Amino acid sequence: MKFSNGYWLDRPGYTVEKARGLLDLSVDSSVAAGTVSAYAPVRPVSTRGDTLNVALLSATFTAVADGVIKVELVNHRGVRDRGPHFAVTAPEGYRGEVEQAPGAVVLRAGALAVTLREGEDWTAQFSSAGRPLTASLPRAVAHVVGPDGTAYMREQLSLRPGERVYGLGERFGAFTKNGQRVDIWNEDGGTASEQAYKNVPFYLTSAGYGIFVAEAGGVSFEVGSEVTTRVQFSVEGERLTYYVIDGPTPKEVLRRYTALTGRAPLVPTWSFGLWLTTSFTTDYDEQTVMSFIDGMERRDLPLSVFHFDTFWMRGFHWCDFVWDPATFPDPAGMLERIKARGLRVCVWINPYIAQRSALFAEGASRGYLVRTTDGDVWQTDLWQAGMALVDFTNPDAVAWYRGKLQALLDMGVDCFKTDFGERIPVRGIAWHDGSDPEKMHNYYTQLYNRTVFELLREQRGEGEAVLFARSATAGGQQFPVHWGGDNESTYASMGETLRGGLSLCSSGFAYWSHDIGGFEGTPDPGVFKRWLAFGLLSSHARLHGSNSVRVPWAFDEEAVEVAGRFIRLRLSLMPYLYRLAAQAQATGVPMMRPMFLEFPNDPGARDVDTQYMLGDALLVAPVMDADGAAEVYLPEGTWTSWWDGTTVEGPRWVRERHDLDTLPLYVRQGSVLPVTGRVDRPEEDWAADLTLRCFGLVDGDEREVLVPAHDGCAAVTFHVARHDGVITARADGARGPWALEAGGVRVRADGDATVTL
Repeated sequence: MKFSNGYWLDRPGYTVEKARGLLDLSVDSSVAAGTVSAYAPVRPVSTRGDTLNVALLSATFTAVADGVIKVELVNHRGVRDRGPHFAVTAPEGYRGEVEQAPGAVVLRAGALAVTLREGEDWTAQFSSAGRPLTASLPRAVAHVVGPDGTAYMREQLSLRPGERVYGLGERFGAFTKNGQRVDIWNEDGGTASEQAYKNVPFYLTSAGYGIFVAEAGGVSFEVGSEVTTRVQFSVEGERLTYYVIDGPTPKEVLRRYTALTGRAPLVPTWSFGLWLTTSFTTDYDEQTVMSFIDGMERRDLPLSVFHFDTFWMRGFHWCDFVWDPATFPDPAGMLERIKARGLRVCVWINPYIAQRSALFAEGASRGYLVRTTDGDVWQTDLWQAGMALVDFTNPDAVAWYRGKLQALLDMGVDCFKTDFGERIPVRGIAWHDGSDPEKMHNYYTQLYNRTVFELLREQRGEGEAVLFARSATAGGQQFPVHWGGDNESTYASMGETLRGGLSLCSSGFAYWSHDIGGFEGTPDPGVFKRWLAFGLLSSHARLHGSNSVRVPWAFDEEAVEVAGRFIRLRLSLMPYLYRLAAQAQATGVPMMRPMFLEFPNDPGARDVDTQYMLGDALLVAPVMDADGAAEVYLPEGTWTSWWDGTTVEGPRWVRERHDLDTLPLYVRQGSVLPVTGRVDRPEEDWAADLTLRCFGLVDGDEREVLVPAHDGCAAVTFHVARHDGVITARADGARGPWALEAGGVRVRADGDATVTL
């Protein structure tokens, strides 16, 4: 929020006490060395009398890992910090290096350093290998009291000219955040406003560093919007903690950030296939469900997961986890019949217990539902009549909720869509563990999704757990997959949906999906077909709507053809997609990448928000125009069209027009893509029928192509090189026929052979 009235004045009614100096630098010489403390009075201190009747802010700088420095700013330390707190994992026993000089200290965490100097002006300068990154400059740190007595802590970090800011969760406005005010406060606000389901107090910049504000409650960011040359962030209370995270590349920033807050695990191979749902308010029963499954099979449209949305339970009963007997009289038998078709089953849930649910009285009597400070169960009629909220800070409530889900798993359900978790009350609320209600508002989703994901992991095994979650905060990437929420069925909403995904992927989230065709309304056939291409070239793909179904034949026969084309393309890329997932688990780099993430040194890539890299090799530009027009930015190098093999030299913008069955899809120079011929389901043995497609290899290029292990199969490695105009490929562990292809020429092989082209 803004505390100033222009540059010189404070906002009326607000008392802003800014750090006016830096005093008493001290170094921790104990076992926890690598900590520097300093104090900052809020007015100049030149005489003994100046030390009276003045606030003294404390600042602590700690090197917690290579490339990571933690900063804690405190006014009144005696105010209780009730939590919750983000779980931050740092190397145990890590020690930073301290260099001292008269009146100055440099604290180093690897190449990252902060320089502090005692004096009349507050200044903390951050650098990497001597290169300036950002700084907390004079007038930056402040303690603020608002007109209602609410206290805030504030920090401002400098921006250099031309520096771009990205991230802050899944945000649907402009991808580059400069000039925006961003409030980290989870809301169920759709995809067309400044509100967001997934708020993450982390940003990274084009200057090669990131900032993680480690505050679980609301954080207000002014990104060059209060002071044009600074990013300001503030929180309610008497303390503020943040981490400065070094790069120098944005991928390296994400690696370090996700090492602190957790990385996405591998999700099951079957989750990469197509998900189809009943949609939300449509009329459906078992006959409807089986007609959808039959229709997909009859039209040769491979399907992996069938999802039952809200009305698998009775209206007014959400959630009681009981199948509606009027529409699903034999749920166990139905699930068995669906799974006999080779499909997985997902069902919708949320963390709310309606008053009519049989679980309401049970949860209330046992203390499992959130209570007010008066001791009553908190209730609302928004969404479900008289609904209450499961208190996941109570371990017994967690066990109770898990038990209800366990019954569904025992019945044959494979995974859950963990919807909602955003509208969490903050006034007059008493959590079981005494948590601060303001901080629990955003953090609630972490407890909710963790409860469900850990149950699935325990029951299904490592790498076999997956959710379809809507809300999240920092660290939520550990409980994938997340989808983009309630968008509209328009080209404009396709654009805002993509911007949200790019922002989320810039915030440490490896996987992301969205409702193909849009959620609200019914898309016209053109929108649906264009969205099919976009959705099936995202990390995960789901057909879902609100009051109309999304089976392709509901639109026209061409939609069926487009769906089949892109489903098979997706499945053919499974060796590549699963390698990207494994890379995300190991490094925190997302599967879908904003252009700046893959090309950080290309100024032309910094503001592009209508396309993305799917991994390091494929450039995808969804068509968001009824006439099929698209503008695509191609960075430096030779780019090859996936469709016809034509090449374009970058860097340049190109204008293209595409029919409904294609979109701009380019392959980066020097790529070797393993493409499988097994396109019936994502769990197939990809290596049993493989083609290595080479794009733009030049003499001297050498590539190791890993076809990752899955479902008990061993990994296969191919060694590909080009020398003297000849491409050579050698297999190690091949299980069947494979081929080498470049420029339309193809050579076949079998087993551990060596071939040339």
